Amino acid sequence: MPEIDRTPPAVHLRINGEKLATGAGGTHDHISPATGRVDATIPLADKAEIEQAVTAAHEAYQSWKRTPAAHRRALLLKLADLIEENTEEFARRATLDNGTPFTRAKGFGPLSAEWTRYYAGAADKLRGEVTGSPVYDSELGYTLTEPYGVIGIVITWNGPLISLAMKIPPAVAAGNTVVVKPSELTPFSGELFMDLVEQAGFPPGVVNILPGTAEAGAQLVSNPLVKKITFTGGPATAQHILQGCAADIKPAVLELGGKSANIVFEDADIEKACILGTTFSLILMSGQGCSFATRMIVHESIYDEVVARTKAIAESVVVGDPFAEGTMSGPVVNEAAVERILSVIERAKADGATLITGGERIGGELAGGYYIQPTIFTDVDPQSHLAQNEVFGPVLSIMKFSTEEEAIEIANCTRYALAAYVQTNDLKRAVRVASELDAGQILVNGAPNSVVGRPFGGFGLSGVGKEGGHEGIEEFLRVKAVAIGMN
Repeated sequence: MPEIDRTPPAVHLRINGEKLATGAGGTHDHISPATGRVDATIPLADKAEIEQAVTAAHEAYQSWKRTPAAHRRALLLKLADLIEENTEEFARRATLDNGTPFTRAKGFGPLSAEWTRYYAGAADKLRGEVTGSPVYDSELGYTLTEPYGVIGIVITWNGPLISLAMKIPPAVAAGNTVVVKPSELTPFSGELFMDLVEQAGFPPGVVNILPGTAEAGAQLVSNPLVKKITFTGGPATAQHILQGCAADIKPAVLELGGKSANIVFEDADIEKACILGTTFSLILMSGQGCSFATRMIVHESIYDEVVARTKAIAESVVVGDPFAEGTMSGPVVNEAAVERILSVIERAKADGATLITGGERIGGELAGGYYIQPTIFTDVDPQSHLAQNEVFGPVLSIMKFSTEEEAIEIANCTRYALAAYVQTNDLKRAVRVASELDAGQILVNGAPNSVVGRPFGGFGLSGVGKEGGHEGIEEFLRVKAVAIGMN
């Protein structure tokens, strides 16, 4: 693989078609997760820039909502093509953003293009329904589906490109305009996304992207011209967002955390189940994914074999420089994440779980970065801190069950309800168990995550609302009823 340029790009506040090199929020030193060193200084928006962006989006909305749906579709299709054409550069920026291995990050561009194309296709298929008949009801009744106006978008750091693609295309396809506050930890992907929005021909003000301070995020949420919020992140921030929305009874879509169960029945394909279980907890994004299968719940008859296989897989994972060929897993996002994850590991030991591999920060040539060994615990109490709380790092819990009912009980015993995984070759069991699991998405036998045609979103502490499928664009539409008396 040829040497990849590791120079971070410049970042700006992107408001109403303009690039601002400074903001009232000061600056943020971006630290490379791979090296632990500052590699860029980025400007931050504060309340003034948020106000400017919201005003621009509100003014752009007046014409954008009247833009023919076919034209919105054409712009989104052009944007999708541009995203795909820039797959390599998006992968480079993802690696710079948060240390995602470059070879794995190359999948983000095509996936994000697919989400954009899906909602391009939905732009001209929005419709209401007839609710009253002049013949039978003495009225002509019908509904209109209309955009809200300005949508405030706040996203976290673990998947900056795909988060933009999951939120912006359905919002603008429905006729809304958007103001986006990405995480200052991952600013580089958003800059390129905004370049492509402008290159595709979107009018100024329809899309605005600006990293900012916490006060900027609060200003975006509470601004009365912002009619709905969509947020991806953690429950603690979501609570603050809901408080900010309360004054105006403002609706919000919240895509939050997870503690997803992966139930492995005795008739499962054990090899595939173990590969999936380790990949979606320890390898991809270094375990920093909300819907990852971090609790493996295994039938007692195959428990020892599953433990041995997952341990072997974890110990074969190549953790290292995310730009290096052959690296399977990279660093976690920052020093605070390292300290938090290591504290969870120490508490799990104290609570009586058995550490079978990993559990330490990686030193040597990687000592400057934020690298943690892929870590597996067995003999995990389902009610323990480790089993009940999201780690957001490369830590897998393995638990044992004896009956189907017990497996379901363990899977459902957390406050999270984002996703669940089932491994079985018994179709009737798969359907039966899926109906009993308390989660917004049930994936059986390796069915993939992030499929755009399927609604994604959790219950309880995992949030409210959906992204993906037709439900994803309905989140950005409100229904108006019209009745015309015919007497």
